[in-house]
Order: sequence, then structure tokens, then C-alpha cells
Amino acid sequence: MTDFTMSKDAEGVATITWDCPGKSMNVMSGEALIVLSDLIDDALADAAVKGIVITSGKKDFAGGMDLNVLAKMKEDAGDEPARGLFEGIMQMHGLLRKIELAGMDFKTKKGGKPIAAALPGTAVGIGLELPLATHRIFAADNPKAKIGLPEIMVGIFPGAGGTTRLVRKMGAMAASPFLLQGQLVNPKKAKGAGIIDEVVEDPIAAAREWVLNAKETDLVKPWDAKGYKMPGGAPYHPMGFQTFVGASAMVNANTNAAFPAPKALLSAVYEGAMVPFDTALKIEARWFTHILMNPSSAAMIRSLFLNKEALEKGAVRPQGIPDQSVKKIGVLGAGMMGAGIALVSAQAGMEVVLIDRDQEAADRGKAYTAGYMDKGIKRGKATPEKKEALLSLITATPDLDALKGCDLIIEAVFEDPGVKAEMTKKVEAIIPEDCIFASNTSTLPITGLAKASVRPEQFIGIHFFSPVEKMLLVEIIKGKETGDRAVAKALDYVRQIRKTPIVVNDARFFYCNRCIIPYVNEGARMITEGVPMAMIDHAAQQLGFPVGPIQLTDETSIDLGAKIARATKAAMGNAYPESPADDMIFWMEGLGRLGRKSKAGFFDYDEAGKRLGYWQGMTDQYPLADELPALQDVKDRLMFAQVLEAVRALEEGVVEDIREGDVGAILAWGFAPWTGGPYSWLDMLGAEYAAERCDELEAAYGERFKCPALLREMAEKGQSFYGRFNPEAKAA
Repeated sequence: MTDFTMSKDAEGVATITWDCPGKSMNVMSGEALIVLSDLIDDALADAAVKGIVITSGKKDFAGGMDLNVLAKMKEDAGDEPARGLFEGIMQMHGLLRKIELAGMDFKTKKGGKPIAAALPGTAVGIGLELPLATHRIFAADNPKAKIGLPEIMVGIFPGAGGTTRLVRKMGAMAASPFLLQGQLVNPKKAKGAGIIDEVVEDPIAAAREWVLNAKETDLVKPWDAKGYKMPGGAPYHPMGFQTFVGASAMVNANTNAAFPAPKALLSAVYEGAMVPFDTALKIEARWFTHILMNPSSAAMIRSLFLNKEALEKGAVRPQGIPDQSVKKIGVLGAGMMGAGIALVSAQAGMEVVLIDRDQEAADRGKAYTAGYMDKGIKRGKATPEKKEALLSLITATPDLDALKGCDLIIEAVFEDPGVKAEMTKKVEAIIPEDCIFASNTSTLPITGLAKASVRPEQFIGIHFFSPVEKMLLVEIIKGKETGDRAVAKALDYVRQIRKTPIVVNDARFFYCNRCIIPYVNEGARMITEGVPMAMIDHAAQQLGFPVGPIQLTDETSIDLGAKIARATKAAMGNAYPESPADDMIFWMEGLGRLGRKSKAGFFDYDEAGKRLGYWQGMTDQYPLADELPALQDVKDRLMFAQVLEAVRALEEGVVEDIREGDVGAILAWGFAPWTGGPYSWLDMLGAEYAAERCDELEAAYGERFKCPALLREMAEKGQSFYGRFNPEAKAA
């Protein structure tokens, strides 16, 4: 079987059906493009064929290019990869242009055959770029379907003509949310925006009727017609000039020039808008080649699509364990975290028992779900009926007996080992013997907490990030005695709530917080050295972080940082590395400047909690240095503070699979997504240079930048992380 097949009927309609064997969603491959090209040639050459309908044999049209293929395009492109990539992209443009011109004489625009696309459901990526090359797009009235070009989200941009066609169809301004933000919309909104042409009950029937009745003038795209003018104006037009100036400012403001793809996309649009359509396609292909040659695109595709998808499908799930889907879950603690866990669990259809010390506190936790649904109702995303159905799944109570029959418990009580131990003992006396018990602790070692359990093999850590309903990652922590069934249970639960899991071994701060804390501490340490707070935060944003370490500390609260520092110091004793940053945090805590929640921290705030600017009192306590460090040093200190902890975590066996380390970093704390994660970034630098830079930073700023033995060894052997640690490999 092939991905594309064609049938011809007595009325002269050739129907080309896209149906990838053995896959739930159609994705484009190089071989499939060749098959499609041959079928188009056949239909255009057949005098009996009056028109062509391209559709899908599945419930959706297509999910885009096979990113496994895209990720390997560079290495498969031969000795001259840029040339090979460009030629391959131009072949794709040639096919879509052949569909667009449909056999017509280019000068007279006559003699073509109508070609329509019939979309039964979702059409994204090349799954939309292909229809955009047809003469009319019909989509089913399917509100669950998504239409759009999300390539920018994985570090590339629509490179099969989607960028050029959408801008010429809609204008640069109207196209920007779909190109620069990767916005996906349902068919009705896509029609309203001008992306597709018709929303109908039966798109194949409507497409057939159209191709049988289409006139030659219906086949000529606006940009192929005489006198075409770009909607909103071309760059040399007064209105268009303003659009492109604004777009350039917007892209730089949103990306701080850290992400290559948006800038390349904008360049392709700007340059392409000033030349004929076919030349614009060549320009798009050159910029797309430029992005594919950039290691950032391959790293982002690998981490944000391939690795993320593998983890969500159970790549690290223990073998031989039957399905552990959760039916009834108990959540201990109805505070912000517990309430969020209850919400996402109920959304997944589980029966939820939400426990707190008294009925009032438990009800407050349940009210979080009610409030969440009320916001959804206001935005038209939910209904009162869905709200009531969701609330009916949550039982809020102080009665521990309600936990009988639960197959998973998640404890989210006060971050105190004594309190957690007491709750563990009380609950284990009530729940079934085969029930898995998980702690949502963010810093306390799981092995220590498991000592309170009579079944430590069934005790595990499930660490959520706040706010639970928005954050995409869940960190699963194995204690020394945690068994495979507990790991499988945790992974199956995370799959049910549609989040991405990573599994790590137990250690203080686990993996994510282990890397975040040095990032925050390095920023605080620089303040004590007289580096301006704005310089520190802006350096981080130029690296691609959503917020700098100073702003992040204000958002997460300064007293939390003080509490973690004290607890760590108590646990480590003399081994604790003293830092002037701790003294600063304790000083701010004493002043009551606890961050955004107290409307006073590193920033000043107005009564509504809006940031007004950096607090000037900080420079009174820590005067600015007479000579500021180089910006690159500030950037490298912030980056290496994190990535060296990631290397140590791999070295010590806390991280067992580098895919989890990279995906976890991006999803948990927004580690510069353009890099693909800490290990991918080190691979871009090269181990040899990274080790040299460690030596320079250690000499200038201290032992915390000492090169880990693993990185030093890799530098000496000329190795990379993804070269040495294949996906199945355990930590060195």
C-alpha cells in the first residue's frame, strides 16, 4: 500500500486519497510526495478527468510533515547539505506549484483542471500547505478540528509554500498570528480568517460538485492574476511599510533575537513580498534551508516533538507491567497544589476524593475547580452542564475513610517531613494494600519520606509544577525502594491527565529544582557583586528564557527561597556551600519583601500587583560596581550554572535518559527552548569548548563552575551527549 491512492469516476472526477497505512494521522514523507506527484501527472494527462479532489481516508486530513524525516533531512542531504536541502525543498515547491497551475498555460491562464481539497478534520503543517496550493478548500463542520501552521513552535517555519501563500492570500498583518505564533483554529474561524474557503457538512461531495462546475477563471490564484496587489500593502507601500516595521519590532521584542526561525520567517516574507511569486518561493526555500542548517531547528524538533512524544507514549515505562490507569484518586491537601491536582484528575474522568483538615478547607479546594470552569464558561470554552459534571466527580471532605477504594493517593500537604510522615501512616491504614502512595514534594528526598510507609515499594514522588492545570511537565521520582508497578502507575496517571512525564532517581531537589536553584542563585549572587538587576534579567531573556532569575524569584516568592536555603543548610551541614546570595535573601525576608505576593520584592508593585520597576533600595544595600562584567560573562554564568547541574545529575544517575533531561528543562522552567535543552546546548557548543569555558568561569568566579568529570572525559574523547547516550542508555 502507498500513502496516496487515486480513483476515477464516470463523471470525470479523480479522487486522490491520503491514507498512511498503520498510522492514526497522515504525515508526509519524501516517498509519499513522489507518489502524489505521479498521481497528479496522471490525472492532468487523462482527457477523461475533468477535475481532482484531494482528501483523506482518515478522520483528519493530515498532521504535517513526518518530523522524523525532517529531523534527518540535513544528514541525508549529502556532502553539500545546504545544496541538497534547497534542491529537495524546491522539488516540493515544484509539486505544489504543479497542483496550483493544474496544467494551465501560464500566459493565457487557460487549459487548467480544477483541483479542490476536502478536509474531514485537522489539517496542520504541510497538511494545510498542500490544500493552500489547490483552487478551493472545503472543510467539514467539525469544531474539534484544528487548522493552521504550527511549525514555528518546533523551531522552523512553514517552508512548503505556506509562508508565501498565506501572506499573499491574507496580507502580512492578518497572517502573522498563524505564522509567527503558530495559532490553530477550528474550521469556522479558519474560514472567517480567510485561510479556507468553505465549511460544509460533506466536504468531499461539495468539492466534487465544485470541480465539475468550476470555470477557468476560478482556477487562477490572485497572485497569478494581472494587477495583483498584496492585501495590506507590500513593503514599499506606505501601509505595508508600517506593517513590516511593526512586525520586526514585535518579533525582536518577543524573541530577543534568541530564536532563529521567527527572524528567518519575517525575512522570507519581507523579501518575498517584493518579487514575483515563483521568485518568492525560492526565497522562502533559501530561508528554510538556512533554518534547517541551524542546529537549533534539529534540537527543537528532537526535544519538543520526537523526544516529548516518545516520553508521552511510555518510552521509559517499565516493561511487563499491565495497564495501571487510575480510576479513583485521593488528594491529600486542598491548597493550591492539591486543588489543581484534583481539577486535572477530574478532567481526565477520575473519581476524586479531596481531603483537608476541615470541611471548609476542603470545600475551598473544590471551589478552585468551580472557579476554573466559570472562567471557561465566560470564554465560551465550557458549559454549566460540563461544570456540574466535573464537580460531581470531586468529593471534598475531611473524612479519611472516604479514601477507601482509591488506587492512587497524591499527598500535597505542608512541606514538612513530620507532617507528611503522620499523614502517610494514617492514610495507609485505610487505603487498599495495592494502592500506590505518591508525594507531591518539590524538594524533600522521596527515600526519606518513604520510611514512614509500610510499603516503600509502592511509595513514589509525583512532582507537579504550579499552576498544575497550565504546566505541561510532571516529574516522577523513584526512591531507593520504589518498585516498577509504582513507576508504571505514575506514568499511566500522567498520561491520563495529558501531561509529559520524566522519571528521575531520588536526590535532593530531584532534577528540575536542582537546575533551577543555581540559576536563581547565580542571579542573586551577581546582585551582591554590583551587577544591575536589569542587566541580569535581560541577559537571561536574550538567551531565550521567558523570564530572568530576578523576576522568577519574585514570582515564586522570596520566603520560599529562604526556606529552601535554611532546610538545605540544615541537611548538608558543613558541606553546604556558603553564598552571599543567601544573606541577601534572608535580609529581604526580614524586611517583608517577599515578592509579588506581598507586592514588594526585587520589584516595586502597585496595589493591583503590577510591576512598576526594580526596587531602588537594592542598590543602596549593594551598590553598583564601578566596572560591569561583559554581557557574555553574565549570560554564560546563568547558562553554565544550570547545565553543569544537568551534567552532574546525569553523572550521578539522577537522570537516566538525556531525553528526559532536555524535555524536562524546557517544559519545567522554560530553559531556552531554541537550544533543545541543556544536553543539546552542550552538544551545540561542543564538549571541548564547554570544558574550556568551565575552566575560565571557575578561575574567574569560583568552584561552582568546575568542569564535571563526565564533561571533561567527553571533551578528551571528542564525544557528544546524543552521540554517547542513545535513548535507551543509562547514565554513565
